[in-house]
Amino acid sequence: MDKIDTQGLSGPATKGCTDNVYPHDENGEPILPRAVIIPRRVHTPQMVKELKILINEVLDEREGKFNYTSYFDVDKYKHYVGEDEPPYRPTNDTYNPSYYQ
Repeated sequence: MDKIDTQGLSGPATKGCTDNVYPHDENGEPILPRAVIIPRRVHTPQMVKELKILINEVLDEREGKFNYTSYFDVDKYKHYVGEDEPPYRPTNDTYNPSYYQ
């Protein structure tokens, strides 16, 4: 072979192969499946959880309801390797654990 064929890189067609075969419309154009777009977020799910906790703590402090240990007071949540982190449980009446998930 003395030249490289850049237009025919896919190689020869294999008889009976059904890869990449899509139905065609009345004009002969292939009907391609719709693309799935997954949105990208700036914050990770863990960061979103911490931001929700932070916002609620700020609002509680502003309203005078902040009578619990802050999630960000890391000294209160110290634990040894192999142990679970102590749970975050504000003592106010509006605590909804599913909201922080």
